Order: sequence, then structure tokens, then C-alpha cells
Amino acid sequence: METGDDDIVLRSRCRVDPKTPAFPDSNRSLDEECSQEQHQQGNGGHHVTSYGKIEVECVISKKLQLKRKAEHLKSDLMHQFDSQVNDFMDSLIEESASLELAPVPAVFSPPLSDKERNKLRYFRPPHGQGKQFVSRRSLLDELFEVNHIRTIYHMFIALLILFILSTLVVDFIDEGRLVLHFDLLVYAFGQTPLVVCTWICMFLSVLLVPYSLFHLWSQTQSGTDSHSRLCNVLFGSVFLLYQAFGVGFLPTYVVVTNSFPPASCFIIIMEQVRLMMKAHSFVRENVPRVLTWAKEKTSPSPVVPQVSQYLYFLFAPTLIYRDKYPRNPVIRWGYVATKLLQVLGCLFYAYYVFVRLCIPQFHSISLQLFDLRAMVLCVFNSILPGVLILFLGFFAVLHCWLNAFAEMLRFADRMFYKDWWNSTSFANYYRTWNVVVHDWLYYYVYRDILWMSQKRFRPVAMLFVFTVSAVVHEYILAICFGFFYPVLFCLFMCFGMMFNFILHDQRKGPIWNVIMWTSLFLGQGVIICLYSQEWYAQRYCPLKEPSFFDLLKPRSWSCQRGVMTDADGL
Repeated sequence: METGDDDIVLRSRCRVDPKTPAFPDSNRSLDEECSQEQHQQGNGGHHVTSYGKIEVECVISKKLQLKRKAEHLKSDLMHQFDSQVNDFMDSLIEESASLELAPVPAVFSPPLSDKERNKLRYFRPPHGQGKQFVSRRSLLDELFEVNHIRTIYHMFIALLILFILSTLVVDFIDEGRLVLHFDLLVYAFGQTPLVVCTWICMFLSVLLVPYSLFHLWSQTQSGTDSHSRLCNVLFGSVFLLYQAFGVGFLPTYVVVTNSFPPASCFIIIMEQVRLMMKAHSFVRENVPRVLTWAKEKTSPSPVVPQVSQYLYFLFAPTLIYRDKYPRNPVIRWGYVATKLLQVLGCLFYAYYVFVRLCIPQFHSISLQLFDLRAMVLCVFNSILPGVLILFLGFFAVLHCWLNAFAEMLRFADRMFYKDWWNSTSFANYYRTWNVVVHDWLYYYVYRDILWMSQKRFRPVAMLFVFTVSAVVHEYILAICFGFFYPVLFCLFMCFGMMFNFILHDQRKGPIWNVIMWTSLFLGQGVIICLYSQEWYAQRYCPLKEPSFFDLLKPRSWSCQRGVMTDADGL
């Protein structure tokens, strides 16, 4: 009786085990199989101590076999499912890549291989070829689709609101009423009609003169070699004179003689540099084509770009000339309006940064010959406004302004910058901060020097690139601020070159990203502090008849102690 009870309990435990997979009528079939085995053993004369023990062991072994079969079947099914899912995702990625390239008409883009599509975002052309334009979005447009990244954008908007509120509250406490005036903006963007007229004249000259000179020069290449060489020297000299005098000297003369305010001056001088780089790119890209035609004579006349192609290039957000660019099928005017409003918002943001953080610090500063303590405090107090101006300048110009014009022109290649904020080296930062300017320097300065030197002077080519960039940046600041104080030039040529070799591309750890950001923040503080001190020193201590040496010497080094009054202006 006890044996029978044990048999019932053990069989019940085996049947209700939760780990055992459930199959229809499995317990019944196992009972029958075990009963048959028990009878066979009994008929064979084998001695069995307990009938219940034999049946329980049999049931358990059979269930374990079924469990192993079920687990094997499960692994096979999951393997097949994973394989099908991977195939589906691969096909989906390929379709998305093809759809991203699909809006580009065939007449506007070169054929792309599968390898180029896989490397679409960080596409780099093979060595020896020029820049290849492909259809791609700006990185921030992709990142802002992530809620976590967009929250950072919302934090900057909240900070702008606090700047506005703090300005209104302080003005209300001081004046007893709400004061809504933007004297700084009105002053900075003064003489707008003259600025517009100067820009129109400068743009029309760049549109007509380089294209006409190139068209006339191309017609002379069908003659003899001696005649062609003479024409090359003649037209090349005329083009260089036009670049130096027509685009270089005349706009600067207009700006200086009419004492343009800083923002208006920035518009003219930066457009001057941009148009000079555009004209150089147009000539640099098309001259080899005409020279190749002159040697091979594959057609009755040289291939000269149309005026419409050159006109499109002058407005396109790139400094590398191509006859055709990848184009989007439609213009999203809502996107254009959003970007232009963001540019306007960044402008007011910068205004409140200067009003709340810069002007109170420098407006009533006590100037003296040299004070190390005051200088250190000035630099560190200028880091926050310097960083905000850096972010605002990047977002307003390289993202919003360029994307707005790219959208209006249906220009599809929106890689105006890369993920420079992830850089662990200054070499990578220089390459990714401003891709538009970097491409021009790389293809028309660095690579041309290597081509002329037959790749024997790479350090010289790199040094020349740094020098050109530093000189142009310092030229822009000197003309716009009205004084020569080569702070940015020294940062470029000394610390920039040093960090370019110390923080090179082999630095990959997160600590190097921290060092890069620390150096960048400190450099922004130095720039804001020293240029602001010199700006106010120029108004504290004006020189009636300055000599050439006085113009080169920073006024903040010799200006005596004084306090600026409101009547002295900004």
C-alpha cells in the first residue's frame, strides 16, 4: 500500500512539473511506454525492487528527452528568426540609403557605389580626386530628432528667456519703467543703405569680371603655344590684379573711410573674403579643363560653364565649384522660415550676452599699464560669454544660415560641419568645425602646394595653411574692430600649431576630449577679454596724430587709468 501511494505521488509530481513542456497526451503515452517496458522486464525474469520506482524513472527520462527536443527545436526556430530579421533589416537599410539618394536627379549627381553609400555621412573622396558632393542632411538636423538632444536646445532657449527677463527687471528697477531699446544692435548694424550698395557692386563685379576674363582666355587657347603662353600670363595677371584691387582693396577702402560699425563691417569683409574664394575656385576648377581641351581638341570649342551655373555657385553654400550639384526635388519654405528665425534669435541672444555679461564687466573697468591679477580675473570671467558666442556663431552661421540658403537653392549636400564636439584632437577639430572653409584650404592650398612641390614639403604645406587661415582671420577682426591687436593670429600660429601636433589623431581617450574643450574654453576667454580691453582702450585714450608704430602697438598697454562715461559710447 505504501508503495502504491509513493507511485501516485511521484507520478503526480512528474506530471505537474512547471519546467516540463506541455504536449497533448504526452503523460498518457509515457505511461503506456513505461508499462510496456515494465512488462517486458517482468517477463524477462529480471528482479525489480519496486514497480513504482521503475515507472517514475521511465516517465522522468522520457520527459527529459522531450524537453531536450523542444529546446533544440526552439534554438533552430530562433536562429531562423534572427536570420530572417537580419536579412530584412539589411534590405531596409539599403532601401533607406537608396531613397535618400533617390531625390537627386541623375543630371546633378555622379553615380555612387555601394561602398560610398555605406560611408555617406563621412564620405571622403579617394586621394587625387576632388571633392565629391552627395545628398545628405546636416548632423544637427538628425540629432534634433532625438528628444534627449533637443532638450539641450530647449535649455538654451530657456537661458535666452532668463537673459531677457533679467534685462527687463534691471531696467525696470533702474528706470522705474520697462525699457525696450536695442541701442547696441542699432549701432552695430548702422549705415545699412551704404552696406547694401557696397555689397551689390562687389557681387556684380565678381559675377561679371572673372567669368568674362575666363571666357576670353578660353578662346585664345586654340592658337600656337607661344601665343597661348603669352595669353596665360596676361589674363592671369589681370585676374590677380582684379582679385587684389577690385575685390580686395576697394571694399576695404569703402569700409575704412566710411567708418562702418562692427556688424556692418563684418558683413562686407566676410562677403569680400567669400567672393574672392569663390572666384578663385571657379578659375582653379575650369582652367585645367580648357588646357586639357587645348591638348586633345576633342571638340571644336572649349567647354565653358554657363553664366547660370556660375551664378548658382556664387549663392550656393560651398566654396568648391562644380557645374552641377545634387539637388532636392522641392523647397521646404517652412524649414527656411524656421532657420531664418533661428538666425534672428541667435542675433538677439548675442545681444543679451553682451549686454548682461560683457558690457558691465568692461564698461567701467579701471585701466592700468599691467596687472596680472586683473588680467587673470578678466580671462576667467570672459570664458562664459566667449563660449556662448562660440556656440551662437556656429549655430547661426554654419547651421541655420547655410541650411536656409541650401534649402532655397535645393542644394542637397548639407555637410557644412561634422561632429567637432566629439574631437579628441585639435587636428580633427580643425577639419570638422567648418567643412566649407576646410575644403577650400585643403584642395586649393594644401594639395596645390604638394602638387607643386611633388609631395616633398608636407610640413611646409601645413604651415602655409595655418598662416593663411590666421592672417585672414586677423585681417577680418582688424578691419571690423578698427585696430590691430594680433591675439587671434598668435593663438592660431603658436598654440594652434602646437596643439595640432600634441593633440594629434592618435589621441582617442575621453580625457583628450576634456583637454580639447578646456583649451577651447580658455582660448575664448582670452579672445573676449583682450579684444574687449583694447576696444575700450581705443575710446579711453584716442590719439590725435598717431604714427604707424602707434597704430600697430595695442592701446591697452599704454592707456592710463580712467573710467569711461556713457557719453563716450560703446
